[in-house]
Amino acid sequence: MRLATYNVEWFNALFADDGSLLCDDAWSARWGITRERQIAAIGAVFQALDADAVMVIEAPDTSRGRDGTRALETFARAFNLRARAALIGFANDTQQEIALLYDPDLIEVCHDPGGLPMGAIGARDDPRFDDVFHIDLDTDSAPEHVRWSKPPLEVILDSARHTLRLIGVHAKSKAPHGATSAKDATRIAIENRRKQLAQCIWLRHRVEGHLAAGDPLIVMGDFNDGPGLDEYERLFGRSGVEIVRGEGRGVQLYDPHVDMPGATSARFWHQTEERWFETLLDFILVSPDLAARGPQWRIWHPLRDPLLCGQTQLCQALLDASDHFPVTLDLPDGP
Repeated sequence: MRLATYNVEWFNALFADDGSLLCDDAWSARWGITRERQIAAIGAVFQALDADAVMVIEAPDTSRGRDGTRALETFARAFNLRARAALIGFANDTQQEIALLYDPDLIEVCHDPGGLPMGAIGARDDPRFDDVFHIDLDTDSAPEHVRWSKPPLEVILDSARHTLRLIGVHAKSKAPHGATSAKDATRIAIENRRKQLAQCIWLRHRVEGHLAAGDPLIVMGDFNDGPGLDEYERLFGRSGVEIVRGEGRGVQLYDPHVDMPGATSARFWHQTEERWFETLLDFILVSPDLAARGPQWRIWHPLRDPLLCGQTQLCQALLDASDHFPVTLDLPDGP
């Protein structure tokens, strides 16, 4: 079974309200790329992945008048993808959903949120991901109320050979958007880092519940964080990814890229310095039982993946489609 996670930059901007593709020569939300060109590039990437299921980060919007599942299924039909059925969990108001696009001939899925709904006894200590998490972020003995702007998608996946728990994640960005000075940027960056870590602590609680139950578990998506990513990691001790993985605490999840120097999954243009910079933000973390099967991970980086050498058109499509590159997991059958 091949699973993938893929953050498709502003996928939503490529669809009309009725879910049809805006395949024209107008500019997309990606700099210097038309909508027609981005759509063709995304389609080429999905075709090359040929995954049984893809956790789509920044999936099309679900809101009044828009349906992200309809948009994704329209896209899948346009490119004749096996993964042609879509599942969205808790919709959000950012126009960037988390969705699973999957092959319905091979896989059955359902949204299965953990935790307790608002108002239920014990919900304060184990809230559902569309609720509020209470945690003291700044050691003032007054818990802050933390929310996910994009609640994780919790999925039960069944196939002929696998029953898995998937959690799709898009953690909070730590970038100091809206800062008006260097001091303001530092303040916002620290606040965002606290919230991002709080989300990861909340997620780790859910992970520990699944591990205790013996569930085969995969946590996948864009964490907007990684070991050694920025200077604030020294201030807080660990990255969000290390918290979710369980470093220093109990059973650990595994993704070889966490400990791989130089691994990158995203490429951004630094406007001030006028240069490209790369970082590792996208992960597929698996429970020990799945790691023991010897799965194969791959970051489809057009400038670093030797398997893409000579595939000029696919490499260009990867660069045109998004500022992130897909990560795949090829999972052998279990015992």
